[in-house]
Amino acid sequence: MEALTVAGVLVDPRHYIGGQRIASSSTFPNYSPIDGSLIGQVARGGQLEANLAVEAARAAFPAWSKTPPVERAKIMHRIADLVEARLEDLAIVETMDNGSLLRSHRRGVMPRVAHNFRFFADWLVNELHHSPFETRGHQNQVSWNPAGVAVLITPWNAPLMLATWKVAPALASGDTVILKPAEWSPLTASLLCEIAEEAGLPAGVLNVVQGYGEEAGAALVAHPGISRISFTGSVPTAKIVARAAADNLTPCSFELGGKSPTIIFADADLDLAVNLAVEQYDNAGQVCLAGTRLLVQDSIAPIFIERFNERASKIKQGDPRDLETDMGPQIHQEHFDRIEGFVNRAKSEGANIAFGGAQNSSLGGLYFQPTLIVEPNAGSEIVNAEVFGPVLTLQTFSTEEEAIALANGTEFGLAGVIVSGDRGQAERVAEQLVAGTVWVNCFFVRDLQAPFGGSKKSGIGREGGTWSFDFYSDVKNTVFAPNGWKV
Repeated sequence: MEALTVAGVLVDPRHYIGGQRIASSSTFPNYSPIDGSLIGQVARGGQLEANLAVEAARAAFPAWSKTPPVERAKIMHRIADLVEARLEDLAIVETMDNGSLLRSHRRGVMPRVAHNFRFFADWLVNELHHSPFETRGHQNQVSWNPAGVAVLITPWNAPLMLATWKVAPALASGDTVILKPAEWSPLTASLLCEIAEEAGLPAGVLNVVQGYGEEAGAALVAHPGISRISFTGSVPTAKIVARAAADNLTPCSFELGGKSPTIIFADADLDLAVNLAVEQYDNAGQVCLAGTRLLVQDSIAPIFIERFNERASKIKQGDPRDLETDMGPQIHQEHFDRIEGFVNRAKSEGANIAFGGAQNSSLGGLYFQPTLIVEPNAGSEIVNAEVFGPVLTLQTFSTEEEAIALANGTEFGLAGVIVSGDRGQAERVAEQLVAGTVWVNCFFVRDLQAPFGGSKKSGIGREGGTWSFDFYSDVKNTVFAPNGWKV
C-alpha cells in the first residue's frame, strides 16, 4: 500500500504490529468530513491481524514489564517531546480526518496529547505509592504490577487525545498495548506509531490494528491472550464487548457517553450562563461530556432564551481549517443522518425548534446547524437519547427539587453543569446529581489527577491519576512477618 498524503503530510495506512508495517488483503475508504473527499484506502484488519498483534504484544510484555519505571517514564517523555515537535502535522491531519477545528488542535488538543504522556510518566515515578501500614505487627506493602496486554478501542471525536488518555497509563503501568482506532478517524494513530518508534519504544509494546469494530474490534476483545479492555463508545457496542470479554473474564473499563444537564438557576450570572450554554456546541456537539439538556429556572427562561439565541446566532460554521470558524462538520454521513433523524422525529412530535434543526444550506455536506429545541416532551427521545451533535434541548423548572429530578431523569450519568449565584444551593445540587463530574459555574475544566468516568449507563470504572493504574495493573498487597529473617 502506498502512503497517503494528507495536506502535505505522509501517513502510512498500514497496521503497525511488532514494530513493522503490515498490510491487509482488504482495505476500507477514509473520507474527509470537510468536503467528502476521499483521503485514501486504509488497511482493514480482522482475525489474522488481531492474532498477530496479540502475539507481538505478548512477546514484548516480559521485557517491557521488567523495564524500571524511571526508564519507562523517560521513553514516555521522549514521546511527548516528539509530539510537540510534530504538533502541526498532527493538528492538520486530525482536522482533515475528523473535521474538528484546526485552531483547537493547535492550541489545546495536541498539546494535551503530549501532556497525557508526561503526566502518567511522572505519576508513575513520583505519585504511585501507598504508605506501608501495619496489621498486628505485620507490614503491608501495596504494589502495582503490570497486567499484560491491553486492548484499547477509542472514539473518533478527539481521536489522538482520547487514545493517549488510555495508551499513556497503560504503557506507564508496564502493559503492552493494542490500539484499535475508530475507522472514521484512524490517521493520527499511525503517526503516533512513528513517534513512539523514534522515541525508542521497543517493538511490540505499542501496536495499532485498523478496521471495523465488528471485525478487528470483535477479534481483539474476544482474544484469550489479552488482559485488559478499555472501550469508549456507545452503550450497545459496550454490551457486545462485555459479552465477548465475559468468556475470558477480561476486566473492562467503559466510557459510554451521556446526556448531561446544564442547570441554570434564577440567581445565576446571566452572561456566564449563556456563554456556558453555548459552549455545549463545542466540537459540533460531538463531546461526550456536553451538557446538552439546558434546565432553566422558569422565572428567567424568556430572557435566557432571548440572550442565548442572540449569542448562538453569532456562531460561525464552516471549514475547520479556517481559524475564524467556530463549528465544523459532523464526522461522517452516517452520523449526520443519525442526528438529522433525531431532529426530524422531534419535529414530527410537534417539538418547538427555536432555531437550526437542519443542514446548513449555505455549506451543504455534513454541516448541521446549531439547534435548540424548547420545552420538548419530558419523556421524548430527544430528551433521553444521546444525539452527539449540535442539538440542545431546553426545559424549565420551578424548584431546586424539580431541577434535580429532571437532571437525574435519564439513564446516563456522565457529567453535569450547575450555574448558580448561591454556593450553598450549588453544593446541595451537586451532591445529589448522579454524575461522574460536576462543574459549578464553569465547564470542561479537566485535570488528569481527577477521577473521570460515568455513572449508570455512562460507564464502568474511573480513569485518571492512580485510578488509571488501578485498572491497567494487578494491584498486589504483600504482608511481611516481623521476624524469621536469617539475612
